[in-house]
Amino acid sequence: MNTTATRQHEVLVLGAGYAGLSAAIQLAARTRRRGNLRVTLVNPYDTFTERLRLHMTATGQETARMSIPELLDGTGAVFVRGWVTTVDAAAKTVRIDDDRVLHYDTLVYGLGSVADAGAVPGVEDHAYTLDGPEDAALLADRLARPGGGTVVVAGSGLTGVEAAAEIAERHPELQVVLLGRREPGASMHPKARAYVDAALARLGVRVRGGVDVVEVLADGVELADGTVVPADAVLWTSGTRVPPLAAVAGLAVDERGRVVTDRALRSVSHPDVWAVGDAAAIGQGYGVMHGTCQGGMPTGVHAALSILRALAGKEPKPFRFGYYHTPVSLGREDAVVQFTHPDDSPRRIVLTGKRAAKYKETVSAAPWATFARMKKMPASGAFWPHGGRHTRIRSAK
Repeated sequence: MNTTATRQHEVLVLGAGYAGLSAAIQLAARTRRRGNLRVTLVNPYDTFTERLRLHMTATGQETARMSIPELLDGTGAVFVRGWVTTVDAAAKTVRIDDDRVLHYDTLVYGLGSVADAGAVPGVEDHAYTLDGPEDAALLADRLARPGGGTVVVAGSGLTGVEAAAEIAERHPELQVVLLGRREPGASMHPKARAYVDAALARLGVRVRGGVDVVEVLADGVELADGTVVPADAVLWTSGTRVPPLAAVAGLAVDERGRVVTDRALRSVSHPDVWAVGDAAAIGQGYGVMHGTCQGGMPTGVHAALSILRALAGKEPKPFRFGYYHTPVSLGREDAVVQFTHPDDSPRRIVLTGKRAAKYKETVSAAPWATFARMKKMPASGAFWPHGGRHTRIRSAK
């Protein structure tokens, strides 16, 4: 018997975020009838985390439960629950927190990013984050305590804006203060920025732009000018970082620790590793992509099809992606949608109000249906993830 001919090619996917889950489902669904490739997906939770909705979880709202094993059902992919603790790129192994060691022939690295809790002193000790459902639930418990008080949201980017608006709407008894280096919606068209400002004012959110938080205290935050903003709770949304696992493993990474890839999303230092989502430094003509669901799912799909092309002895195609929109919720019944050029610069087209909220909800709900469609893809079918402009790959054959 020729064992080499019958040996399965082991593909290990780390992280079941938008990108990693897309890669796993695409790979497994397209190869389930071949029997020569096995896909294993590793994730610390057995439910899919809708990062787009964590600000809702943080205010005590129920969101849909998406079972990862259920999403994988019928594809042939194997799910392993666990935290990745070590990647050994030389031995081609991954160790998880129960000391199991998983072997791979091809690795898809999609461990994503978390809030940069090391950015300033005190964040790890005194601030809440929205890194996952458990973190969001901790904040929800804190906000639900009686007695009112002040909540400081540190970071005036889109995550901070959504969180501040949601907290203010769901907890009108709380004073919400939004702090950041830039004004909310700074990257948007003036019409969209004005709408964001008006919505935050309507909700009673106090906004302070042009400030730097230098320390998070037990009872507030200290700014660069020495003033202290009192707070009963602090939510940190300023900046992200990626786990150091890739760098420790010896993979080529950028200054933020993201895996540097070639045009096809393959690691420039380790050809058996592919990186997806915001764990990857993916260059485009306009610069390096920033992490969003909008871009994450297409990277997962592209990596899957590129892997299949490489295994078939074909040259993987370059990944090309352009942004399409920036939807921002401002509570449950209000939102702004900034339509963009492919390089993510704002267009003049802006959607606001209830129509924008409905649009945002449709986009946020899209992953479940999208993953379900992926499972039904024929081996040579084309697939367009929702929400971005990118190159179509018609077949992995």
